[in-house]
Amino acid sequence: MKFVTLWATPRSTSTAFEWMMRERGDFRCFHEPFNELYYYGEDRRSQRDANVAAKPGHNYAGVWQDLLRMRGEANLFLKDFAYSVEHFIDDAMLDVMQHSFLIRDPYNVIQGLNKHWPDCSFAEVGFDSLARLFDRITERDGKTPLVIRSEDLLASPEATTRAYCEQMGFDFIAEALDWEPGERREVSWYGEGSGPWHDTLRQSSGIKPQKTSYPPLEDDPSLIELYQQSLPYYEYLLAHSLEINEEEQA
Repeated sequence: MKFVTLWATPRSTSTAFEWMMRERGDFRCFHEPFNELYYYGEDRRSQRDANVAAKPGHNYAGVWQDLLRMRGEANLFLKDFAYSVEHFIDDAMLDVMQHSFLIRDPYNVIQGLNKHWPDCSFAEVGFDSLARLFDRITERDGKTPLVIRSEDLLASPEATTRAYCEQMGFDFIAEALDWEPGERREVSWYGEGSGPWHDTLRQSSGIKPQKTSYPPLEDDPSLIELYQQSLPYYEYLLAHSLEINEEEQA
């Protein structure tokens, strides 16, 4: 059985990619279990929604043990953010998973994140922790893990997804790239404020270029600072990303 993990940042089209993995039908998918713990678990790391009570037993150790139990029953796909779990994840956990990364220009990431969290922090943008995890896995494995770009995924979903499946060692399923618009409860947390995050996904019928527009970051010096802080980490990961050639995109 496979245990595939996609490490990303917020607002990177990672949930659309996760929905494609759900549409395949051969993976049991988990939506940001560690990020949910980061904000709403018994051992939460953030006080952003401190008024939301944690469910009894909802903690890092318990969730990880649940994932381990399910690992022998089905192929698992987990999408999450490195900043949520880097304090907890150890080498034994890393050994269990097959790792991949999804990156997006931090300008667009910060635009999308600012819409929901105008007070978003550098840690929540997530590029520094993503790069640290990338380095950790590279050093442990002796080779770089797969990195794909959101821009490629949106412009050439079939070519990018096909290349991803080939690199990760499972079949490409073209039918999984299309779906019906509708409710997406599978990718909602139980805490407050999770619903509006996936309005675009609810209206979507596949992985396609997004039409949502946001104010430019230049309107807010604090957002430009977040972008400038994030850019070196993004460029570092970008240098290791998978190239989708013109023939594959055709």
